[in-house]
Amino acid sequence: MIGLLVIIIILFALLGIPLFIALAGGSLLATWQAGLDPALLAVELNRLAASPYLAAIPLFTFAGVVLAGGGAPQRMIQLFNALVGWLPGGMAAVALTSCAFFTAFSGASGVTILALGGLMFPMLLRAGYGERFNLGLLTTSGSLGLLFPPSLAILLYGIVSGVSIDQLFLAGLVPGLLLLVVLGVYCMYHCSCTAVPRHQFSMTPLLKALREGIWDLLLPVSIIVGIFGGFVTISEAAACTAVYVLVLEGIIHREIHFTRQLPALMKDAAILVGSILIILSVAMGLTNLLIDAQLPMKILGWIEQHIESELQFLILLNVFLLIVGCMMDIFSATVVVVPLILPIAASYGIHPVHLGIIFLANLEIGYSTPPVGINLFIASQRFGRPVLSLFRAALPFLLLMILWLALITYVPYLTLWWLD
Repeated sequence: MIGLLVIIIILFALLGIPLFIALAGGSLLATWQAGLDPALLAVELNRLAASPYLAAIPLFTFAGVVLAGGGAPQRMIQLFNALVGWLPGGMAAVALTSCAFFTAFSGASGVTILALGGLMFPMLLRAGYGERFNLGLLTTSGSLGLLFPPSLAILLYGIVSGVSIDQLFLAGLVPGLLLLVVLGVYCMYHCSCTAVPRHQFSMTPLLKALREGIWDLLLPVSIIVGIFGGFVTISEAAACTAVYVLVLEGIIHREIHFTRQLPALMKDAAILVGSILIILSVAMGLTNLLIDAQLPMKILGWIEQHIESELQFLILLNVFLLIVGCMMDIFSATVVVVPLILPIAASYGIHPVHLGIIFLANLEIGYSTPPVGINLFIASQRFGRPVLSLFRAALPFLLLMILWLALITYVPYLTLWWLD
């Protein structure tokens, strides 16, 4: 009977039943098999509600939705174009930087592709870049900001794993910047090979763009200085960010009308946050039962029999996480997989912060890989192209990202430099 019910839950999940329903069904089934009171699952809800970082998730998400709904995308494109657009591959670098900025705040690559893709795609075409290159660039760029503060993915990982979010923010800076440099160099190489024309640098449009975009640039700087300078906590920084973007878009630039547009933006933010929290709440109960059943220890026992070194384990971990990234969205994977791999990685001496960056980097790549890479489907809808065509266009970028993943995995100093 238990096996039949498990098969039924898996089949319904494959047929598209909401993930939280499948996880809740698995949790109830696990308590029934163990002869426990299902009310024990509510204990995990209480632990989630008591998390000091929980309030930061809706506040940062709301700030990202307001920025995307206002004029910030246009201001950032104008500023970065005036700043680096005259370089070889400059317009591509504008797309990379702008997308990374917005993904860091929105926490969802789909918002970035929808908000910036429609703006950048015709601009890149007019600048002389090929259509296939543009599609691959914009499809993969949607997830580039997941390692930068105040990334929603990092916040969620910190809550689930119990790892310091401040340390995760620090650890993600160098790998995130390194990825932007790697992809930027590739864009310069592509531009030089295809003879994409460049515009001349001019100080006048740069100064104009700075006047309009300076308040947007100050936002990430103030968050980093505030948190790492010890002036505010994560939740306080989130509250300040929400107020800041409301003043910026509603009063300074007047892009958001408080009575006409703000309610719709609040609804969008609530839907995104609600979907994350409901998955998190039901999944934490299930993973706690799996831990009580010593499933991680059983997996560890098998691994210890077949894997002899930390290097072999990291190779296996990356392969496993790339598969997970292809099959699950980053939020679901975080609440389901992280509690299982944390004790195993600790037994091999892998720092939990390093593990967090490896985990998020793998799932960042998974956003653009079939069969359920969310970037592919959103980009397909946005640009009107088949999913497989977008995947082929993204392949050069994905190969570079895999090389980058290997580098940050096997050179821990890139993520743990702050320990010195």
